[in-house]
Amino acid sequence: MAHEHKLAIFRGRLKFKDNIQKIWGVLIFLSLVTLVEVVLGIYKPAILMKPLISAFEPGLVGSTMNFLLSPFIYLKPLNLIFIVLTIVKAYYIAWDFMHLRDEKKGLRRAIVWTPVFLISYLVFILLTEGSYIYDIYHSGFVKWNF
Repeated sequence: MAHEHKLAIFRGRLKFKDNIQKIWGVLIFLSLVTLVEVVLGIYKPAILMKPLISAFEPGLVGSTMNFLLSPFIYLKPLNLIFIVLTIVKAYYIAWDFMHLRDEKKGLRRAIVWTPVFLISYLVFILLTEGSYIYDIYHSGFVKWNF
């Protein structure tokens, strides 16, 4: 063949004999990650349902820190785990099944880092707006002071 596929995953730590074995290995890995997500989604352990950090005390420094860290103040570790596992699965699917690993470094970075930046920005916007909507539902109309 003109181009042989690489039959190793996890940076060469796990090697397969042929493409069929590799496909099964990748399927098992992605299934395990999905299984972890489903189990965590069903059981929702209480320890993962508490926010990562609490809001800071009022004042100039506290208000500034609350504003800067607002997407993370009320973020539950369970949500963070779901976000990370979803990104891991998407990256691994692109890396292995879309043969991104075999491309040049510049193209890989352009393909991978652009969506990573945009998804991170989307998560930031959703968490910020979700927090605002939550405040509106629980304390009535909230006007932002700009």
